[in-house]
Amino acid sequence: MTDAYAFTLTRTGGPEVLEAQNIAIPSPGPGEVLVRHEAVGLNFIETYHRSGLYPVPLPSGLGTEAAGVVEAVGEGVSGFREGNRVGYFTGPLGSYATHRVITEERLVKLPDSISTEQAAAAMLKGCTAEYLVERCASVQPGDVVLVHAAAGGVGSILVPWLKHLGAVVIAHSGDSRKAALAKDSGADHSLCGAFEDLAADVRALTGGKGVKVVLDGVGAASWAASLGSVAARLDRDLWQCLGAGAPLYRARPAERRIGVRDPADAGRLRENRGRNASLGGAVVRAHRAGDRTGDDRGALCPARRG
Repeated sequence: MTDAYAFTLTRTGGPEVLEAQNIAIPSPGPGEVLVRHEAVGLNFIETYHRSGLYPVPLPSGLGTEAAGVVEAVGEGVSGFREGNRVGYFTGPLGSYATHRVITEERLVKLPDSISTEQAAAAMLKGCTAEYLVERCASVQPGDVVLVHAAAGGVGSILVPWLKHLGAVVIAHSGDSRKAALAKDSGADHSLCGAFEDLAADVRALTGGKGVKVVLDGVGAASWAASLGSVAARLDRDLWQCLGAGAPLYRARPAERRIGVRDPADAGRLRENRGRNASLGGAVVRAHRAGDRTGDDRGALCPARRG
């Protein structure tokens, strides 16, 4: 395999359908930037694209999140130059690659304090957490918040973020191992019981009041438990933006922001404990693990074959 390669999805199925193919390093066109990836983010939705649960036109690339170094810029690009460290998490599928051309407006420069591996592992999940906590629910000190899937990619950022804001966090996870991870992330209470029992457990912990905010990234299976856990007040907030159910409220932000609200806050969030491995064979292993456990924490590194 040459130094430049990408994973191309030609058929849907299990992890065995993922194949790396040699590519010619592309040249950036007007308004485009060539990025040499140093790390590629893992997100659970990629298992849906691969399996066909979320259909995509084939053949297709895979992945939307990566970070690396600018190698060339196209005509008209003014915000970036060769050597800049950058990251992105939106756009067409295709980040599972060593090199990629991406439009300038999708890129952000990385501060020196953030590694490319940290950026690739946390940009999409971190911006999701910021959107839910800061702008959708506007969590305040003392608010009691229930977090589903608290040991997953988004959940493992939500829990310490909420604690930094002074919230009381009730975490729910799929098993005792994940519950221990959520507790280690700072959750005040970390549960792993059945969804059928969750609302009663939450109300027992809150003196029968319920929680002000539910951050539900699971979907249909958790919907009844979420409704049963939220306080019976007009100002209650139930955000099921990540799951299969329709949200009770839809947030409409007036602007699109990318970044940390206070640079000092980034250091207060624990580094993700997910996998960090080479891109080659690790893509298949990561998808097998994702299918089995739902774990989408961490990043893969194209520079290191495996």
